[in-house]
Amino acid sequence: MFTEIPNQRPLTPLLDAVETSAQLRLLSADQLPELANQLRAYLMYSVGQTGGHFGAGLGVVELTIALHYVFNTPEDRLVWDVGHQAYPHKILTGRREQMSALRQKNGIHPFPDRSESPFDAFGVGHSSTSISAALGMAIAAKLQNIKRKSVAIIGDGAMTAGMAFEALNHASDVDADLLVVLNDNDMSISHNVGGLSNYLAKILSSRAYNRVRETGKKALSTIPSAMDFVRKTEEHMKGMVVPSTFFEELGFNYIGPFDGHNLPNLIKTLTNIKELKGPQFLHVVTQKGKGFQAAEDNPIKYHALGKIEPKKPLAAILNRPKKMLSYSNIFGQWLCEMAQSDSRLVGITPAMPEGSDMTAFSKSYPERYFDVAIAEQHAVTLAAGLSCEGLKPIVAIYSTFLQRAYDQLIHDVAIQNLDVLFAIDRAGLVGEDGPTHCGNYDLSYLRCIPNILIMTPSSGNELWHMLYTGYLFPGVAAVRYPRGVAENFEPESMKLLPIGKGNIVRHGYSVVMLVFGPLLSMAKEVADEIDATVVDMRFVKPLDESLISRVVQTHDLVVTLEENTIKGGAGSAVNEYLHGENVQKSVLNLGIPDEFIAAAKPTEQKDYCGLSKDAVLLAIKKRLHKKSFEKAVTINFSA
Repeated sequence: MFTEIPNQRPLTPLLDAVETSAQLRLLSADQLPELANQLRAYLMYSVGQTGGHFGAGLGVVELTIALHYVFNTPEDRLVWDVGHQAYPHKILTGRREQMSALRQKNGIHPFPDRSESPFDAFGVGHSSTSISAALGMAIAAKLQNIKRKSVAIIGDGAMTAGMAFEALNHASDVDADLLVVLNDNDMSISHNVGGLSNYLAKILSSRAYNRVRETGKKALSTIPSAMDFVRKTEEHMKGMVVPSTFFEELGFNYIGPFDGHNLPNLIKTLTNIKELKGPQFLHVVTQKGKGFQAAEDNPIKYHALGKIEPKKPLAAILNRPKKMLSYSNIFGQWLCEMAQSDSRLVGITPAMPEGSDMTAFSKSYPERYFDVAIAEQHAVTLAAGLSCEGLKPIVAIYSTFLQRAYDQLIHDVAIQNLDVLFAIDRAGLVGEDGPTHCGNYDLSYLRCIPNILIMTPSSGNELWHMLYTGYLFPGVAAVRYPRGVAENFEPESMKLLPIGKGNIVRHGYSVVMLVFGPLLSMAKEVADEIDATVVDMRFVKPLDESLISRVVQTHDLVVTLEENTIKGGAGSAVNEYLHGENVQKSVLNLGIPDEFIAAAKPTEQKDYCGLSKDAVLLAIKKRLHKKSFEKAVTINFSA
């Protein structure tokens, strides 16, 4: 048991000798417990240097070793759900030394990625996709007559999503050789852990048991009444000691639950399962944060870990500036204040209470707080149902996760023009978690929906008032805000903003910058150098068309700025308006380019996308130079 994270690379001679899973399989079974100890120590050291997901990886050390020891990876496919669990997998598959560049620019990916390694059978980031993907691989092997195993490792809450059950329901129809491993690290299904459960797991997975089971079924298949009696007896006997009936009804052979940290039992059971045909379901119970006392005691806090920085001198600690609130903090504070004044308010989150800062609300108003687990589609339609009955639902959701509920947003909320407020967190570039977690597309996929109000706060105060404005708006409203610290927040009385009206924050000449969201402060710095006009647009839908018409008439170049993909974003909305009005004007759209942005620090991502101060200034000067050159050519040609 470790009580602190090592700040120096631990001695791991056995682990150092294992570069790939093939080398792992050369070890004796007696060496594997020590390998697990060394892997756990190295994982803690590695994540302490880079930051990243922590608790889930510590919990699957033994499971990861057993899977690679028993299965012929990468030929046999391991599909990890979400990717929170996959750091030990990366370390055992040739990327141990690259872990020092995890989640950094040009470093290895924070989640499994097909382009990074043949051992990463499927790219992930969002949860509950593993069973569907592994089933597809199993079907492909069957159609191509390839003797290959497909394994989905799902856990860390991912079994709460409907997509996982859709895949389970389909698996029995195709009778493919699929193994689903449920890493139950929160006792979410059963508490049946101990000697009896471990014994049953070995029995239920053994070839002898399954040979008798299948032979008996064939012998009795011609006697329907006897077959039905035997089937029911088997279900009831197993159901008394293991939670198997549900999965058996879906067509899976259920095995477990048992201790996921017992390497000998894991290897024996997986070896047995490897020989079985058809859909298999293995239920293992692990401890999130296993081996690190603090993470075992507080698995939520240690789900992910920031980079461990050297201890600062006492003087630096005493003189450090007061911690500024994040946009999420401001939303959490607003939610509690609004709930105090309106009993109709209800808050909904799809398993992101801490990230969205709904913890205080959940404690103060537990009867009005709904964490629906990883079920984004359900979250949105639940809000629709609540709205139908006169309540005021607020869905707090990350931009990248709202993508998963797009149909419900359109079909269940917008078409019916229901009174639902979406607080869209993590909008724009989010940094080290990479392209699966960036919220780069919400303006594009939201603004094409009729009836919706879309707001982009440029500061903490603006978020405060926009949440209030969206809450009072009698229909679908969305406020999208970024991850990170919010500027300019001084709690004050909430005020209703005029719908669809922007605000000129700086007057200048020649260039007008139409800014959507928190790039405003940077835009003002650029404007100070070129004496440009700056407009805080505030609203993406409806656009302040009258304001755009005025400023376009008095400026030579229109620049739109947004932390959203340029394709279909707020800048495109401006282009569409000007085109519709037959206005001929030079327009420069700045935002996220048409590509997936790799993991890096947020400042590095912005610089890459041309959204840093220097990059924006350079882009504007180039356009002005080009415009001057084209004008000169036209004059010379005319002459």
